[in-house]
Amino acid sequence: MRIIILGGDGYLGWPTAMHFAARGCEVLAVDNYMRRNIARETSSEALVEAPNLVDRAEAFEEITGKKIQVEIGDCCDYRFMERIFRDFKPTVCIHYAEQPSAPYSMKGYEEARRTLDNNLAVTFNTIWAVKEQAPDCHIVKLGTMGEYGTPPIDIEEGYIDIKHNGREGRFLFPRQAGSLYHTTKVLDTDLIWFYVRTYGLEVTDLMQGPVYGLSTDEADQDDRLLPNFHYDDIFGTVVNRFLVQAVAGIPLTVYGKGGQVRGYLNLKDTLQCVELAANNPPGKGQLRIFNQFTETFSVNQLAEEVKKAGAVVGLKVEVKSIPNPRKELEEHYYNPKHSGLTELGLKPHHMTTEVLVEMLKKIMTYKDQIVPARVLPRVVWNK
Repeated sequence: MRIIILGGDGYLGWPTAMHFAARGCEVLAVDNYMRRNIARETSSEALVEAPNLVDRAEAFEEITGKKIQVEIGDCCDYRFMERIFRDFKPTVCIHYAEQPSAPYSMKGYEEARRTLDNNLAVTFNTIWAVKEQAPDCHIVKLGTMGEYGTPPIDIEEGYIDIKHNGREGRFLFPRQAGSLYHTTKVLDTDLIWFYVRTYGLEVTDLMQGPVYGLSTDEADQDDRLLPNFHYDDIFGTVVNRFLVQAVAGIPLTVYGKGGQVRGYLNLKDTLQCVELAANNPPGKGQLRIFNQFTETFSVNQLAEEVKKAGAVVGLKVEVKSIPNPRKELEEHYYNPKHSGLTELGLKPHHMTTEVLVEMLKKIMTYKDQIVPARVLPRVVWNK
């Protein structure tokens, strides 16, 4: 496969680039450092400072002998996208190039505008670059389980069959996002669905739950290859944040009642899922949707799991409920279906005590780099 990875410098993008390159694919990683820049602007840098994308690719080639091509450019610039798709001729495009933080998107007007402009423009440009320059390219788009919200019915895998007034049809499952970021993902889905129906594009949309972890087969070979591991309130997912809080001796901050349930997956399983999607295209004129997670937990359950793992390595972990900065249901029904990727062969890495202990040990080697002020909520939209 010839694979373009948009957002190839990100928490998921960089491990994905290494994963496919290690398997002999031709890989082009594309990024404009937007995530790094806004992390600096909000004092939300990753736990471990990473080399820039060019230096990362050079380090990867030095260690593995495998090459990752790099383009630094803005995917909101259609002429840039047009050129790289025309020149590289991808068979697969993996689209991660979006502002990925719900809190950032709710911080203020400028942050909301930037999220809206970037996320929709990149998706729109990706669609047109494929349509005009690489019509046989399979788009693998990263969506989010947050598109669905927490409805009081079972969440189907992308679509729902509805009977109404004696007639029936199949429709995209209703979306009700809880942040502007998640709303841009809903709009992405609608854009893609329109162009699939109209021009026969081939797309897989992965409705991914929160990801945790900093270990992959490639990253474990050298710390220069580690992903961008964020632990702050803006870019850090809850498991990663709790693990760093445990190491730093900061009580685990449960938002509100802690009954919020989501579907989680290990970073290693993100790579599995994307590879399974890329290796099994849905066919022209198809929008295939997978709900991408392996198990569900409430925030309270996550806190208890991290506390238990902390005890194994001698950490005294406290759990503290704080006012919820987000507007969300703190207790709710949640039963999303997720059989599609399992049927393709997904072998999950579950969140065991052993897995969390290994993460804690790795984080402990960087304890001196933790900045406690980055952990507590700095963005509030529950007013």
